[in-house]
Amino acid sequence: MKNFTKTILTTVSAALISGAASADSHMSMEMTIVSWGGAYSKSQLKAYHEPYSAKTGVTILNDDSSSTAVAQLRAMNEAKNITWDVVDVEAAPAMQLCDEGLAMEIDPDTMLAAAPDGTPASEDFGDMLVSPCFIPQIVYSTTFGYRTDLVGDTPPDNVCAVFDTKTYPGKRSLFSVPINQMEWALLCDGVDKADIYDVLATEKGQDQALAKLDTIKDDVIWVSSGSDTPQLLADGEVIMGATYNGRLFSLIEEQKQPVAMIWDGQVMDLDGWIIPAGLSPERQARALDYIMFATDTQRLADQAKYISYGPARASSAPLVGQHADLGIDMGPHMPTAPENLSRAFLMNYDFWADYRDDLDAKFQAWLAK
Repeated sequence: MKNFTKTILTTVSAALISGAASADSHMSMEMTIVSWGGAYSKSQLKAYHEPYSAKTGVTILNDDSSSTAVAQLRAMNEAKNITWDVVDVEAAPAMQLCDEGLAMEIDPDTMLAAAPDGTPASEDFGDMLVSPCFIPQIVYSTTFGYRTDLVGDTPPDNVCAVFDTKTYPGKRSLFSVPINQMEWALLCDGVDKADIYDVLATEKGQDQALAKLDTIKDDVIWVSSGSDTPQLLADGEVIMGATYNGRLFSLIEEQKQPVAMIWDGQVMDLDGWIIPAGLSPERQARALDYIMFATDTQRLADQAKYISYGPARASSAPLVGQHADLGIDMGPHMPTAPENLSRAFLMNYDFWADYRDDLDAKFQAWLAK
């Protein structure tokens, strides 16, 4: 399995096992949870997996294959062999999986915990519930980091700096997928934010985006993982590059690299869980029990102790405090902080659910030229 890594999370000591609540006999005692790896998976490990294993004695197998989740779940369904129990995906892929019957529908008010004050989960998550199958977890953004020691006396503060190879010569990194890259290209080719998805829905608009990307194609290192750009920045192989804001937070605040962030043009997105359709009753019951635990108000706030992603529940936001190790206030590092949010634009999930397959093919054909 591509990019597969397994980490067996067992209860950390006999004392924890003896003190843990006995798992119901109708639930599986092992589960595979799929995510993205790196600092993000570490934040889930600390906030969700370890506490859940300590509470239940369940063994969690951690798989870092979320980047290929749609294709792999399609293949598993075709083979009638679903090996994953809970999968972390972005909102648009979750909508695809739901539309294709590959993810189970969730009733938030019976399957997810209410807020501490009794507010039903459907109200607490609110607009974050973009699909009947999607269980929101975090608000994150894809944005740019740059080397502070390589940009001269005029550090970039605008996303369109990525297209300015005269002022900022050197390699830059972009993801080798159309999502975000095509939005940035249109934005920096003069298209208003409010019109980007209407333009991108047309063949002319798609060609316009690729033509803009053509202007820097020879200067781009194309990456496929959220961990690639942070490593390229740390090694000084790129002057700027795109990745997730939490990855840049780790690079800047935890690793103390000479890197800064461009919040301008950040593409806001949602990430969360789906439960694959077709699980056995024992595995489905375990997945639902985990989801009830991992998406309650306190757990979502706890994840923000380890990474700068905003929790998806309204009741979690006031509980976001300091970084667990660094002791710094996490609020200003969130993409949803007012000063960061003012220059962002929100991912259009419906657009990408409808156009993803076609634009993937068109983008890959363009990359291969």
